[in-house]
Amino acid sequence: MPDRGPPRVAVLICAFTTKRWALTRRAVESARAQSAAVERIVLCIDNNDELLAMAQAEWAGADGTPVEVIANRSAEHLAEVGAHQAAHGTTRRFGAGSARNTAWESVDADIVAFIDDDAEARPDWIEELLRVFADPGVIAVGGPPLPDYETERPAWYPANFDWVFGCAYEGLPTETRPLRHLIGANMSVRRSALAAVGGFLGSDFDDLNLCLRLAERYGTDSIVYTPRAIVHHHVPAERVTWRYFWRRCYFVNREKVGVLRQVGSASDLAAEREFVRRALTRQLASDVRRAAGGEPEALRTLGAMVTGIALAGAGNLRGNAEQLAVRLPSGSDRKMHV
Repeated sequence: MPDRGPPRVAVLICAFTTKRWALTRRAVESARAQSAAVERIVLCIDNNDELLAMAQAEWAGADGTPVEVIANRSAEHLAEVGAHQAAHGTTRRFGAGSARNTAWESVDADIVAFIDDDAEARPDWIEELLRVFADPGVIAVGGPPLPDYETERPAWYPANFDWVFGCAYEGLPTETRPLRHLIGANMSVRRSALAAVGGFLGSDFDDLNLCLRLAERYGTDSIVYTPRAIVHHHVPAERVTWRYFWRRCYFVNREKVGVLRQVGSASDLAAEREFVRRALTRQLASDVRRAAGGEPEALRTLGAMVTGIALAGAGNLRGNAEQLAVRLPSGSDRKMHV
């Protein structure tokens, strides 16, 4: 067979608000400045005509890597604003899944790479992803979104809970190896595999449901994390507050139950169990040693971590109870079956 050369790559970015315009421009330009060839960049605007017009004017006829600005074809997810706001603890209303589907279906690249509209890719981001894709058995590759704080990080914040604001967290691999769940702000997948599993499901938790279904179809070793493929993810001040922390710990794990039910046989909580095991062994022991060594702040970190785990467990129990209530017939229905 003739050598097809390096895989063709498209970078896909979804955006929904003009409030992030400066960050969105930064994200797009970082994708255009990659050391490895990027065939095109698709910026998919989610139901915001003003932002759509701004983006089209910004990159119309731009030199270099072309930027295609398109509108999300779906608006159904807007009906789920309440659930999304509850899960994220803010007034944001965006879920990326439907916009990502619109974006990847608009290209025919071999590999589609996703970055958030408030993230900035390092120049070698795509190059590092492609190193891993050199193995034909690899279906999806992700890297760490490192936090770029708007304000100072609180001293009490546990390092293994940085997933709360969408960033890489303590406990992720320090070398390239398989990982069950990639982080949506920095992930890539072979387009053929994305099509084979039907793209993303829903608009929220879309990175989770995709990874679960890819792992079921292609095996857990086909999803790989590399710490060398780095993007910097903006973390606004509101996301490092106690209110945001506790709400995310609880609501994310409550809503996740429905996601796991949605993916059926692909459901897998192994990563969550490993997270809790590691937190209650390594991280707990580390915080105790720090406190004993004269760092009283470590006790606050430990308290936040234990509280976060307890809230996650409570959210999971509530989510399962809600799912059970949906499945059980009402009293009148039960009488009809007697």
